Amino acid sequence: MNANAAARTHLLRKYNVPGPRYTSYPTVPYWETTPTEAEWIAALGRSLEGSKGAAVYVHVPFCRSLCTYCGCNVRITRNRAIAQPYLETVLAEWKLYLDKLGVQRIPLSEIHLGGGTPTFLTPEEIRFLVEGLLAHADVTPDAEYSIEADPRVTDAGQLKVLGELGFRRLSLGIQDFDPRVQDIVNRVQSEEEVRVLTEQARELGFTSINYDLIYGLPLQTMNSVEQTLAAVGRLRPDRIAFYGYAHVPWIKPSQRRFTEDDLPQGDAKRALYERGRQILEDAGYREIGMDHFALETDSLWQAAGQGTLHRNFMGYTSSLVSPLFGLGVSAIGDAWSAFAQNEKIIEPYRERIEKGELPLLRGHVLDGEDLELRQHILNLMTRFHTHWDAPEQMPAYLQALPERLHELSADQLIRIGTGCTGTDLEVTDLGRAFIRNICMAFDARLARKAPDTKLFSQTV
Repeated sequence: MNANAAARTHLLRKYNVPGPRYTSYPTVPYWETTPTEAEWIAALGRSLEGSKGAAVYVHVPFCRSLCTYCGCNVRITRNRAIAQPYLETVLAEWKLYLDKLGVQRIPLSEIHLGGGTPTFLTPEEIRFLVEGLLAHADVTPDAEYSIEADPRVTDAGQLKVLGELGFRRLSLGIQDFDPRVQDIVNRVQSEEEVRVLTEQARELGFTSINYDLIYGLPLQTMNSVEQTLAAVGRLRPDRIAFYGYAHVPWIKPSQRRFTEDDLPQGDAKRALYERGRQILEDAGYREIGMDHFALETDSLWQAAGQGTLHRNFMGYTSSLVSPLFGLGVSAIGDAWSAFAQNEKIIEPYRERIEKGELPLLRGHVLDGEDLELRQHILNLMTRFHTHWDAPEQMPAYLQALPERLHELSADQLIRIGTGCTGTDLEVTDLGRAFIRNICMAFDARLARKAPDTKLFSQTV
């Protein structure tokens, strides 16, 4: 092992600690001031005042079978009759928002359907849901609609309806093409199935196709990652999300189908990512933020170059769209100054909507320090750079930040420059692999109260 490789291995071991993925700040375990319904509506209203168009995320929790790696809120069922009543409840929730905001229509820039498996829905159910959302919306000229899909249960009929409704972004859950890995995580699908679906989508007008891949899965090897990415290279999606597997069996018992002995860990796990990144870059993909890659022709890459890249509960998007309305069980809304998450179980979710209540389960109203730190963490996750003014003008936590950043700087993960306008922090190329650790230095709530139970996956 040469000196550079040895130094990198040392850093990987040093910084491989449990940490958040920072799709929000504060992170969900540190939410403490749940907004009342009135506070939540007021926050949404303020966000709408300056908004060019809102976003709507609809959570469709149904899956025909359980993928054992999954950390999402799902309901396993093959009962087709359960879908239509659920969609009617989602649209009733959407109407509740309009009534409580006192508006007839909402400007809309994005629709995202996630899950679960949104393509559990039939073409007719998809049309019912989307047309129901649009009935109360003024769509902006540059609106984007996206959907997550399972290649095993998605067909041309569903794609045709989605295309007719204006969907141009499709995200396919692939994870790995190795049959052994697919079997142990209970998600078996062939390269041919994915190829057919990808080509059908493109023929129907989809212009941005994403593949979700995971490294660190049970039984995964360097060879399986190389073979998976070779297949991806042949299929040529526009975007790739290359996530590290989050092993949290204390939260998701289904992950106990395998043990830690089945998982590549530490140096071996990170080596899978590094090899995957090399293959993707050699194939013309460029790294966007954390765990995401895009071709230079894709809007995500263009957004990164233009400085408009944004990150929220759905991952990376090409621009900041606010507010985000979360509809359906466990969906999270974001009004920038407040978060709110819905009931996680269908029955209490439905009961509260039937009573005319928003089905809020928990959330957080951000204070001044939260808002300041949220922006810094967002800057780091989307631009690998942030800036702050003279320390005496900053919240108390940031005044002590130089001390927290010293070790990261000594390890050459960041560069800090101080001038008359304040301080600039830039993440180095080496530091990009440790972006979660760098963001943790800005996480005041984590620093003040370290978790006394397992909450987060490993950062590396």
